[in-house]
Amino acid sequence: MTGSRRERMADGDAPGAALRKLVAEAVGVERIGVEEVGVEEFDAETSDAETSDSEAIAAGLAERGEDPGPAARLPELVASGDSVVGVVPRADTALARRVLGNGDGDGEGRGVAREEGRTVRLVFTGRAADRLAGPSGAVIRSVLAEHGVDAHRHDGDSPIGVLLVGDRAVVGLFDDRGLAALLWSDAPAVREWAAATCRRYLAAAEPA
Repeated sequence: MTGSRRERMADGDAPGAALRKLVAEAVGVERIGVEEVGVEEFDAETSDAETSDSEAIAAGLAERGEDPGPAARLPELVASGDSVVGVVPRADTALARRVLGNGDGDGEGRGVAREEGRTVRLVFTGRAADRLAGPSGAVIRSVLAEHGVDAHRHDGDSPIGVLLVGDRAVVGLFDDRGLAALLWSDAPAVREWAAATCRRYLAAAEPA
């Protein structure tokens, strides 16, 4: 991890700072405290990193420019639960290959639906929904079906991507360059907000 996160956090336009503020406001807490650990070690129930006050909750955070960055973190996060439900506003090809386990160069093949018995339901909205309805839509739907993804199309948009992976919420902030920041937490307030968000989009979506 780079040592410049705190410098970037001083900038109100930094994607990590913007994402932390957005999630904090959504779940009704004072702030999101960042836990400086890897994905597997993170546990919001026991973390005390940057969360000394009662109005803060803990989360992991990855920003573009860090090593590993948000795109590198995402496959491990989505592979960690028995079920995945989420809202996807962007369908970036390179990012999709990482998440589906189609070659990020590590040869591990860890993907969103690689394990037998996993359920994966995704709502595509915004630009991602447009791609499903566009010229390449049939190919994209076929690839999703091959990976066991139950895909839905939503006529609307979202500034963020939201996933509920087992008992962990994963939230991604996108900009014109793609995935700019990724936040994950198993804090109950964040999980409940992520679940409600997914239910709302699913209710307004139709099978792709």
